[in-house]
Amino acid sequence: MPAQIVPVIMCGGAGTRLWPISRESMPKQFVPLVGPESTFQQVLARIADRDLFARAIIITSAEFRFVVAEQLRERKIEADIVLEPMRRDSGPAVAVAAVLAMERERDALALVLAADHVIRKPQEFREACRSAAAAAAEGRIVTFGIEPTHPATNYGYIRPGAVLNGAAVRAVDAFVEKPDALKAAGYVADHYLWNSGNFLFHAATMLDEITHFEPEMAEAAKAAVGGLTRDLDFLRLAAEPFARAPKKSIDYAVMERTKRAAVIPADLGWSDIGSWSTVWEVLDHDAAGNATEGAVVMLDSRNSLVRSEESVLTTVVGLDDVIVVSTADAVLVASRAKAEQVKALVEEIKAKNHRAAIEHRRIYRPWGYYQDVDIAGRYRVKRIVVKPGNKLSLQKHFHRSEHWVVVHGTAEVTVDKDVRSVHENESIYIPIGSVHRLANPGKIPLELIEVQVGSYLGEDDIVRLDDVYGRG
Repeated sequence: MPAQIVPVIMCGGAGTRLWPISRESMPKQFVPLVGPESTFQQVLARIADRDLFARAIIITSAEFRFVVAEQLRERKIEADIVLEPMRRDSGPAVAVAAVLAMERERDALALVLAADHVIRKPQEFREACRSAAAAAAEGRIVTFGIEPTHPATNYGYIRPGAVLNGAAVRAVDAFVEKPDALKAAGYVADHYLWNSGNFLFHAATMLDEITHFEPEMAEAAKAAVGGLTRDLDFLRLAAEPFARAPKKSIDYAVMERTKRAAVIPADLGWSDIGSWSTVWEVLDHDAAGNATEGAVVMLDSRNSLVRSEESVLTTVVGLDDVIVVSTADAVLVASRAKAEQVKALVEEIKAKNHRAAIEHRRIYRPWGYYQDVDIAGRYRVKRIVVKPGNKLSLQKHFHRSEHWVVVHGTAEVTVDKDVRSVHENESIYIPIGSVHRLANPGKIPLELIEVQVGSYLGEDDIVRLDDVYGRG
């Protein structure tokens, strides 16, 4: 058995059930929903034991590559960041991970983990991984079955079968889809387990099973890895072969069909953070059963989740079992029992072409972020924050001029052939058509206010002439 397990972290989901905090431009796995760190960073903390875990493989999309890289840097962790050309569900991603793990070591064991799951018992998690590794080395694909705490209707279930390895590992008799409340109560009474969707396997075993059940998927994964290219610190899968992979989850592609599935019953303090209702379940509650975060005042209310972003005072009076989430540009009010319907709500908002359905007011870039303050027909005001030592692309615009006022730090500004330093409470004007660049040469964040004036203020009015981040 290899000395280390290769963790594979899946970071591709959109997380629309947790709107308005989670949006396609910055989905739930990268925002701090339960605790000061994102759930992705919490996963990184769980696999930090170098005696047990090898360098991680992270599967994500090009849109999130710089967020992944930044959150890795914050935890001082290095990983292989693999970029999918398009979303093909979890099946092709797992196939790619199996191929990459085998390239490192023919007998590699791989551990697939979702980036948006919470595990409150990390020591028990590591022990479960050790038990699973022993079974996986014998050719089993081992999933982590969670001992239910209540008859949940938002999880799939596993019916465990015969004991395979002492009392730790059992065969899987059946995977069961999400049940109604009556069936869920019966499953709990019959000692079924929740299907966590995290599993450990011998990479060669998984690739054999994918080849058996989904040969097109296996061939597409091998070809996509074969055509892999390096882009800065990222590994880009070849687009044309990856597009040939059937769009199918690993559960449907393999787990529900294989005879090699096994399960480890585990009490890990696990939750998949799939909706605001599950977020409420994970958070600490006050005496009235309320979980709050931010500028919140509640009166005569119980068993509710109220969250306020950006110091927006949010008040609730006389409501029980509700979800209230307020941000600077959107507010969600929902029954906790109907929290799963937020996904359908977001589709309705998209149909009405509301920008808030997809984008946050704060847009993250590899150099930092910008946030709209005000926007009208011929002007747009932004707050821009540039990380120390970073710089924007050398660029120009055809339809707008820009005024920059530095409010914190020192900016190095290039305008055509002129380069100058702009300090706090100083400003500079960028004429239409001028070639310009903003940089932060200092050791503290640079913050400035940008006022754009012109006939067109869209983000696509930009020509990048030089970019250290490889953007066109």
